[in-house]
Amino acid sequence: MQPIFITGIGTGIGKTLVSAVVTEALGGHYWKPVQAGYDEGTDAGWVGERIGQKRVFPELYRLQLPASPHIAAREEGVEINPDRIAAALPEVRPLIVEGAGGLLVPLNDRQFVIDLIKRLDATVILVSRNYLGSINHSLLTAEVCRMHGLRVAGWIFNDQYLHYEQEIVQWSGIPHIGSIPFGRVPGVEFVAEQAGKIGPALRRALGIIQ
Repeated sequence: MQPIFITGIGTGIGKTLVSAVVTEALGGHYWKPVQAGYDEGTDAGWVGERIGQKRVFPELYRLQLPASPHIAAREEGVEINPDRIAAALPEVRPLIVEGAGGLLVPLNDRQFVIDLIKRLDATVILVSRNYLGSINHSLLTAEVCRMHGLRVAGWIFNDQYLHYEQEIVQWSGIPHIGSIPFGRVPGVEFVAEQAGKIGPALRRALGIIQ
């Protein structure tokens, strides 16, 4: 089974929550190889508090500055290397890998998150948060996936705004896996509940036969 890469249409759209839910639904492990900014805690720590720290791998690059990864890395005198990330990829499966931002977030001066996805030969799950403007951002993301030949399992939507999820699904040609409602403080029970709800559709989308 290939790694499952969680990416989305931008920053702050719920990738970490979706990563926790998907990891819980599949009984898998979680890894975010690049963390930029941790004054308010790390995404790995947040996920671990909800699914158990034993199922969470530490970051390969843990950068202090909350900025684009290539800038945060430059500030610390390092360069993010997708080959190094691939070499450090945990061998457990299912493995859920959370990206930083969206597909075209720079990792260094030459490579982007999409290059890491290709290097890992990962299956992609796209996260879209329903907000004004997200149709455009979602369809642009879908088009980039198509142009680069990425293997996309489907959409997971986060939050609700005017209920246009099915239109994004129709126009993008990418299947709907599930929708996670907005929760102000999504804790252990919320993650477990949502994992139970999306589990069957998620396994179908990934071709996992029970």
